[in-house]
Amino acid sequence: MKAICESALRATTLALAASTALVLPAAAQEWRLNNFLPETRPESAQIDQFVADVNAALADKDFSLTAYHGGSLGLRNTDLLRVVPSGAVEMSLMWSNYLGRDAPALSSVFVQGAISTVDELKAVLPVAQDIYTEEYNGWDVTTVGFVAIPTLSVSVFCSDTPVTSLDDLRGVKLRVWAREQVETFTRLGVAAQIIPQEETYVALRTGVVDCALYPALYAHTISLQEVTSYASFLYPMASAPYTIGVSDSLWEATDPEIRDAITTAADALWDRTNQYDADLENEMAARANLAEQGITWGDDFPEADRAQFLDAVASTWEMLAEEAGGNAMDYRDRVLTALGR
Repeated sequence: MKAICESALRATTLALAASTALVLPAAAQEWRLNNFLPETRPESAQIDQFVADVNAALADKDFSLTAYHGGSLGLRNTDLLRVVPSGAVEMSLMWSNYLGRDAPALSSVFVQGAISTVDELKAVLPVAQDIYTEEYNGWDVTTVGFVAIPTLSVSVFCSDTPVTSLDDLRGVKLRVWAREQVETFTRLGVAAQIIPQEETYVALRTGVVDCALYPALYAHTISLQEVTSYASFLYPMASAPYTIGVSDSLWEATDPEIRDAITTAADALWDRTNQYDADLENEMAARANLAEQGITWGDDFPEADRAQFLDAVASTWEMLAEEAGGNAMDYRDRVLTALGR
């Protein structure tokens, strides 16, 4: 009799659990967006707006998206082609130039310094977006959107001595942020090393490097004005856009309404950032602000030096594409065709 009662009790309990499960809402989905850029960067503010747009569109859904800025999730930029497909983070900002270890062809689509005008940038962006989407697909990453980067003026910031020519630059240790820059400056006889932006302040303060390559527009975001005293403009730079990626498996399993809200917000994000009319004005304002905080702006690098730099960039681009193999030469050819070269 006891066994029968216990059996009946178990059956009743299971039935109640099953009926409760039918009326309980599905577990809320909480997505994290990994943003390696500092919170003070203009792109981070745009990403915050993207997150707000997604959450507003899905206010009646059990879904939320939260941005984590400045690499606060502890994910290395170079590992994102491994991290995102695994689902270790739901969504991430990704930049092709950081991913060359795993996908060498990605790092030779845009070689920094090779594209310098807004007209050239606008001609090549659709081609680059197609290339990135194709390449990320091969890594089981769905591209859900892009974030454009302003056209930038890259300057040399130095701690103790003004540097205004390649001859000056050959006598210092220079911080750069990508391998193609190391290769380009090596061709020019300059000792360059990659130091992540979050380590640049300390590297300058402790003398690991004497100078840092950096856009004036963003210099305040890593407090370069506190550890350098001099700056001079070297070259204009149009950059590859950032990509927002989600693992294929997660994206395919996501409610279509949520997917639509994300892509709609991403389209608006692209429209807001793919604007370049104010870039020069913003650059001049950034230089003026830095000057007020103690930076002395020297003469621009001579045109002859900048011509040498561009020749070195062209050689580096070809070398990197050949070295990468695979689709790299095709990608480079597609970009050069879009540029009319």
